[in-house]
Amino acid sequence: MDTLPTPSALEDDLFATANLHPRTTGLPMTVRVSPGRGALHDARVQVSLMGGDRMVPEDAAVVGIRPEPRLMEGDLGRMEWEAVSRWIGLTRQALPAFWEGEIDTIELGQRPVRV
Repeated sequence: MDTLPTPSALEDDLFATANLHPRTTGLPMTVRVSPGRGALHDARVQVSLMGGDRMVPEDAAVVGIRPEPRLMEGDLGRMEWEAVSRWIGLTRQALPAFWEGEIDTIELGQRPVRV
């Protein structure tokens, strides 16, 4: 009997992340969220610097979500920062719940909030 290979930690992390596109969030760019899974840092999201539906982690700003939104890496223009900050405020309950593993990707997707 053949056994299926188990995914590596990296593959497992990639499947756990969720890319939220502009049509879902109302933002002009894609946002990637992921669960904490023992991370040494607090909850954060990646914000695409490319705009639209594209997400390349190397071209993304990192924004901490607690206690208030704060830019941790990268650069966002004033209008983009205001939109992302407002969106994080509107998703104040869902994002930390996803980070903490209290809800899964499907549940996160069922809580759409648009700016």
